[in-house]
Amino acid sequence: MKQLAIIGPTASGKSDLAIKIAQKIDAYILSIDSLSIYKEIDIVSAKPSKEELSLIKHFGIDELYPNEYFSVEILIQIYQDVVKRCQQNDKNLVIVGGTSFYLKSLLDGLSQLPEISKEIKNSVEQKLKNLQECYDLLNHIDPEYMKNIAQTDRYRIEKALLIYEASKLSPSEWFRQNPPKPIIENLEIFNIDVDREVLRERINKRTSKMAEMGLIDEVAYLEQKYTREPNAMSAIGIVEVLDYLDGKVTKEEMIQLITIHTAQLAKRQQTFNRTQFENITSAKLEDLEDIILHKVLSKQRDDDRG
Repeated sequence: MKQLAIIGPTASGKSDLAIKIAQKIDAYILSIDSLSIYKEIDIVSAKPSKEELSLIKHFGIDELYPNEYFSVEILIQIYQDVVKRCQQNDKNLVIVGGTSFYLKSLLDGLSQLPEISKEIKNSVEQKLKNLQECYDLLNHIDPEYMKNIAQTDRYRIEKALLIYEASKLSPSEWFRQNPPKPIIENLEIFNIDVDREVLRERINKRTSKMAEMGLIDEVAYLEQKYTREPNAMSAIGIVEVLDYLDGKVTKEEMIQLITIHTAQLAKRQQTFNRTQFENITSAKLEDLEDIILHKVLSKQRDDDRG
């Protein structure tokens, strides 16, 4: 099984390229996108259309509802399940998405957790009935670890408490003694290099198209069904529409703000992609398909000779 990753800023053409490559190398696609993972968030996430999804088997899309918890651990589990499917069906794998932090997590890996017995799980569950008390205890034991965890973050408080109860070590000490192991090794990464002005124009067009497709109705539906509480409801494209629905901005201002905030995100993504990966090939979108296919097919020929 061959694996490769296609990354690039939002609106750079990653999804279309991934489908083209997957068709030519007989691959499944794993999406690593922080919004496409959710069902019913379709227009805002700019996820591939039903027609595009029918061309190639996709994973990492429509996996959870917006009010369900999502973490890197869940993504890693999805990745491991996809790899099994690829091996069973003799398929290759194309990983694609704008949330490159997830790709970095797959490359770097996560620390293994201690073995947690049913008794410890039950004990922690009881203690969590007083969340503030649990937070205070952990903050006393391990202020270094807890400084980035909110007092209301039940999931992360629970995880820290389980580690402490199961290992009798502070979370910081546990992670020091159990460093992460890579999930993926020797992955070829291809980055779409796109001029900032070209990208801004693509973002402009995409935002206008999203508005025409029913962006406002989608966000209104999501708010009515899930409220504004879930993390997904604080995404770019949703926040600005909520401001419009609240009467804080006009429709034109809403579209302009989505465009500005998306362009700012794209700039951060470009910086991250440029600085966080070692084994990476960057090229213009129009050249990248040939570059990827040449590398993949050359490697295949080498493997066949070997």
